[in-house]
Amino acid sequence: MFTIDAHLDLSMNAMEWNRDLRLSVSEIREREKGMTDKPDRAKGTVTFPALRQGNIGLVVATQIARFVKPDSTLPGWASPEQAWAQTQGQIAWYKSMEECGEMVQINNLESLEKHLLLWNDGTPNDNKPIGYILSLEGADSIVTINHVEKAYQYGLRAIGPAHYGAGRYAQGTDATGFMGKAGQDLLKEMERLNIILDATHLCDDSFWEAMNHFNGAVWASHNLCRSLVNHNRQFSDEQIKELISRDAVIGGALDAWMMVPNWVRGKSTPEGMNCNLAVMVDHLDHICQLAGNALHVGIGSDLDGAFGREQSPYDLDTIADLQTLPSILEKRGYTQTDIENIMHGNWLRFLRKNWSK
Repeated sequence: MFTIDAHLDLSMNAMEWNRDLRLSVSEIREREKGMTDKPDRAKGTVTFPALRQGNIGLVVATQIARFVKPDSTLPGWASPEQAWAQTQGQIAWYKSMEECGEMVQINNLESLEKHLLLWNDGTPNDNKPIGYILSLEGADSIVTINHVEKAYQYGLRAIGPAHYGAGRYAQGTDATGFMGKAGQDLLKEMERLNIILDATHLCDDSFWEAMNHFNGAVWASHNLCRSLVNHNRQFSDEQIKELISRDAVIGGALDAWMMVPNWVRGKSTPEGMNCNLAVMVDHLDHICQLAGNALHVGIGSDLDGAFGREQSPYDLDTIADLQTLPSILEKRGYTQTDIENIMHGNWLRFLRKNWSK
């Protein structure tokens, strides 16, 4: 079934992990045997061939570069300008993948519909380009508000104002506090340009401030439910209901610590915590029960977002295994229409609605 994944850190894997995503997953794992600089070496799950094998023809692909102050324990860049330069290296990688036919940027309704026709023409996917919608995860690299339009011009279509910790425009996971004037100005410029607000990673204070100051399109590319795993990274039922009221779509993430309670980083294992793909469906189902329908959930796996098989569902070897989700959903009583909406239809409806303005 044609599938959309609303959150993949492709450029980070290519630029910082030095992975040639044109290779197969097994080839990259073989290359990384014995490497210890990253916890997920030889355990990656995402490459272009794996995406094609899984009929994942459209993804939301990120730029990411955090600005950090000298006393921060988080990795990042010492100035917004350096962070901006890092994102420019990432966009250069995306452009190079376009030049060699691996990817194609999807940035308006016309390019979306053309790409869907290609991927649904009944021919093999082996040589089809992966469509990508460009998103910025954490807005620290936006040096000034004028840089938002510069980014829009090269294709940026979604921004998550925060990532982990305190940010320049909003406060993120494990932080508290509001957005303030800088964040509100960012939201105003995003609304002017019809850039999607990604509510993922916003702390509670910044989330509600964003909801009060932004009137444009909102989605949550990769999030799960606080009522099932009690952590500030997750959405409360009240936040989920707010997103539903704004006709948002929430993408289910596959980072194990978000999926099951009491995960201990570096010690817990997916098998030991009984963390499989059905657990993500538990979270999606919770959102569907709050909504009263299956129109507000999709997939936003976050696979290889600085983790690999050691922190992914145990029944997922590569991203192609997302194709087992339809059978899991069917066993839960979801109709064929529901399943199609979850795998791709909800994201497409969202984009068609908001890109037709």
